[in-house]
Parts: sequence; structure tokens; C-alpha cells
Amino acid sequence: METKRIALGCMGMNRGNKAQSIRTIDTAIANGVTLLNTGEFYCNGESEMVVGEALSHHNRDDYFISVKFGALPSARGLYGLDMNPFNIRAHLTYSLSRLGLDYVDLYQPCRMDQIYPVEDVVGEISRLVDEGLVRNIGLTETDPETLRRANAVHPIYMFEKSYSLIDRSIETDGDLDMCKKLGIPFLAYGLLAHGLLTDRTLEKGLPTSGVGAFIYRPEDADRNIAVVKEFKKIADEVGCSVSNLAMAWALQKNPDMLALIGTTSSEHLLDALKALEVRISGEQMSRIENLFSDGKIRGGRLLKITYIDGRVAKME
Repeated sequence: METKRIALGCMGMNRGNKAQSIRTIDTAIANGVTLLNTGEFYCNGESEMVVGEALSHHNRDDYFISVKFGALPSARGLYGLDMNPFNIRAHLTYSLSRLGLDYVDLYQPCRMDQIYPVEDVVGEISRLVDEGLVRNIGLTETDPETLRRANAVHPIYMFEKSYSLIDRSIETDGDLDMCKKLGIPFLAYGLLAHGLLTDRTLEKGLPTSGVGAFIYRPEDADRNIAVVKEFKKIADEVGCSVSNLAMAWALQKNPDMLALIGTTSSEHLLDALKALEVRISGEQMSRIENLFSDGKIRGGRLLKITYIDGRVAKME
């Protein structure tokens, strides 16, 4: 089983669930899940603290740590974006301190700001690469042309963006094609459609926490859950859970794709690994894609946010 196709998302790890989160990181590394994805602003820096404590008793060669930077947190949530190249060194310095590390394996802006050319942002990170503080550069949630321009400045190691049966925009917007053209691995997050494509939805209804609570309207519950029920029938045929089928669909359809699983639970992580063993027939793949064709599910897509000088300029 190729567990390196799975990455562990550490967004929800904080001091309140520290012991559980450390067990999950230990479980991940013990099972060959070596890519750990965190961010300086996750839980206002607490994620990096917990991850750093967990990694302190692991050999540095046993894991690959990815860090996002740039989002500005407050007690009421994120309020802006700092992508000023002059400040990137400071962002990294704080992250290294919280993580207790001398370098990060992958460093990536969480979003781009229209006022700062990607060439300037990536150029500054490349200087940190030259100094040995960063090993590789990644990009998140941007467009194919920006990815191409960034790669021309310094090789981009990985590209991360949302992808699921409900949001397949990367297939039509050119993201996957550009990654293949440039030879850049694609890391998909949101494969469970932010909580919709799970057995829990059939038991308790639409997601009531996290991103899922904002992107699905209560008035669409009956319509959306009806689709998940049909999806469950195919999962039963295949012999797996709803969430594992959603992951397996993406991984089987895109053999070069990696999947990001965000969890603080070792049990959840071990269950997600079962998706790597799921095999879906061609006929079942067709039925799945037809089931989730345009208009079948209401909501479920993240807003595209444009930042200018640190502030939200447009949401669409």
C-alpha cells in the first residue's frame, strides 16, 4: 500500500487536543504517512507548536513538513493577507521557532496578493532556499498561469488546491494540465467535500462545523442528502465507506495525485488509509460521475477570493 500518496493535514491541531494530535502524528509516521501539512496561522500558531512537540522525538529524516504562510489571524478569524516579500523571512522565523526546526521541507504562500508579483514572492523564498532555511517551494489555490510564472523563477515542488466530486474545477480550469506539463505533483484537499461525503451525513445531516457549515444551506439538505444516499449504494457495492469511496475516486482517476487528510484522530487517519486499497470498476466510475454531474448538489464550492494589498477585493 503506497501510503506516501496520503498527507496529514494538521489544521485542527491545538493545545486543547495536543495529546490526541501527537498520537495521530506518531501513527501517521509509523504507517508511512510522512508529509505533514501545517500553517503558521492554523489555530493562531498552536498547530505548529503541537506539530513541533510531536516531531521532537522523531528522526528529522522520517518526515516532510509543509508550512503555509501569509494569512493574518485575529481573535475573530482571518482578517487579511501579508504577502509582502520583505516580511516573508519574519514569517518563516516564527514558524521555525514554533516548530523547533532549523528548516522546513516545503514553504508556500497560502494565497497570492495581486499587488505583489508571484516572481517577487517566489524569488524571496528562493533566497531562503539558498540559505538552507527552506528546502522546496510550493503554491496553493492560485491559477495555472501564476503557477507557470512561479516555476520559471524557481522549480515548484508541489501545488495544492481544493478538489472533490462536487468541485472538479481543477479539471476544467487547467490546473491539472499545467501541473502535468511542468511535472509538478498535485496535492488535493477537501476530497470529502468538506464533510458532506461521509457516512456521518446520512446519520446526522449536513455538516454543522468547519467550512462545511458555511457552504451548504439547510434548505438544500434533502436534495444533497438524497445524492449521498445514492452514493452510499455504490460504496456498499464496492465494499467501503462513503468517505473512502470519495477519496478512492479521486486517487484512481488521477494516479499522480496526493490526498490531504485533515484530522486530529489516529483512528480517522487509519480509516482513510483504507481508501488506497479500494478498487472501482469503470462502470462504477461512470455512475459516480453521473451522480455528481452539474446541478445535482447545491453548494459545496469554496469562494474564490482576490486579495489586493492585503485586503479582500473580490469574492466569487
